[in-house]
Amino acid sequence: MTQQFGEGGLTMKYRCWLLIIFLGFSVFGCAKGGTYSLKVRYEPFKELPSLRQKLGLTLGIAPFKDERPETLYIGFYSPLMGTTSYFKSEPFPLEKAIEESLSQILSRYDVKIVPVRSWDGKPESLKKMNTDSILMVEIKSFWVEGTGSLFRADLRTSVRLLIHLGVKKGGEVFTRNMEVEKEMTVASLTPERMEQAVNQILTEIFDSFFSNPY
Repeated sequence: MTQQFGEGGLTMKYRCWLLIIFLGFSVFGCAKGGTYSLKVRYEPFKELPSLRQKLGLTLGIAPFKDERPETLYIGFYSPLMGTTSYFKSEPFPLEKAIEESLSQILSRYDVKIVPVRSWDGKPESLKKMNTDSILMVEIKSFWVEGTGSLFRADLRTSVRLLIHLGVKKGGEVFTRNMEVEKEMTVASLTPERMEQAVNQILTEIFDSFFSNPY
């Protein structure tokens, strides 16, 4: 009797492990690899009433620069079981996505956006500009990655931008190094959740910058 009870206990334990493994496959095994798009956009959490006063009536937007070693992707998701998925920005490339998003938001505050072909970032060149101020952004890092484990996923997001603002009235150029990195564990991870994470950081950075640009 004792021997049979022990074997039954082992059988039940074995079945429990099989069930756990099966559930793991059910949750993560269906993940298919590929390339997907994340909509990159800046949506302010707070109002910026003094923006026009600080930037002027017209703001020149110089071409943004993506200076990351790898510019094709902005992140990936590696599930516990299945193939890794990679993510690109929408619009693409990334510098276009951030530039277009900023232009749309700043226009809401009655700041006229004027595209500028180039800017060397020097105060001396501000005199030649036909705008009250000029903005240029260098993307140093912009990455979101997810790693799946049994019944949870780890999410890490990192964004670092070097923002240059030239103000013609004072003949000055202000440069801010804006960097935010976050890590969290979630029950499940979807492209929408990763999109939300990276856009939250983008919003934190630009809300902070435009609240106190210089």
